[in-house]
Amino acid sequence: MRENKYDDAAFFEKYSRMPRSREGLAAAGEWHALRKMFPDFKDRRVLDLGCGFGWHCRYAAERGAASVVGVDLSERMLEEARARTDSPRVRYLRMPIEDIGFPDDSFDVVISSLAFHYIESFTDLCAKVNRCLVGGGSFVFSVEHPVFTAQGTQDWRYDAQGKPLYWPVDRYFSEGVRKAVFLGETVTKYHKTLTTYVNGLLRNGFELLELVEPQPDPHLLETCPDIMRDELRRPMMLLVSARKR
Repeated sequence: MRENKYDDAAFFEKYSRMPRSREGLAAAGEWHALRKMFPDFKDRRVLDLGCGFGWHCRYAAERGAASVVGVDLSERMLEEARARTDSPRVRYLRMPIEDIGFPDDSFDVVISSLAFHYIESFTDLCAKVNRCLVGGGSFVFSVEHPVFTAQGTQDWRYDAQGKPLYWPVDRYFSEGVRKAVFLGETVTKYHKTLTTYVNGLLRNGFELLELVEPQPDPHLLETCPDIMRDELRRPMMLLVSARKR
């Protein structure tokens, strides 16, 4: 079984108190950009990898998806997702993202939000996504930006007064395990370069449609300036839209 920090009771409680956990997509700084990259969901069969609380699953269903499958490793996440979901067209499966093995041409759209930095091989995953997507199918996802994951600790360097001085980038070309601190807990992530993300797609039957390094939603910059203003100093996320050839 892969590392499953989200089923740790103390960690999950902290995660559940985050604004994006309580308020959903509206509190996600990248949502204003990601939603523009999604295809038309109407009558589509959708797979969400690392679905968490099911926000994107419900979004797809609300926009007419024929069916939505959400996959996540955390039972606590899935319990919350099921409690918040009333659409019969959405179902949730517990499994590691890396272990998906759906039949060929099972889905028209595959999406994922901030999950792939928890898996070791993006290339292997691309091959599996390609198999379960129909020709011309959409693959849209967000990950933590390689600049954000490279150094490992995922924190600023501070001055004597505790003011952020700069974001350290180190070992960029050395891919692999990073021990990051998230919500006060040590979490295992996998740093990958931008080259790995792009070539993982191109070498596994996808064409790249759009790549976005999103700035925070202007509304959140106005309403949460103390939290969001430093997000303009370095990229935190990478959004990618691709299509199966």
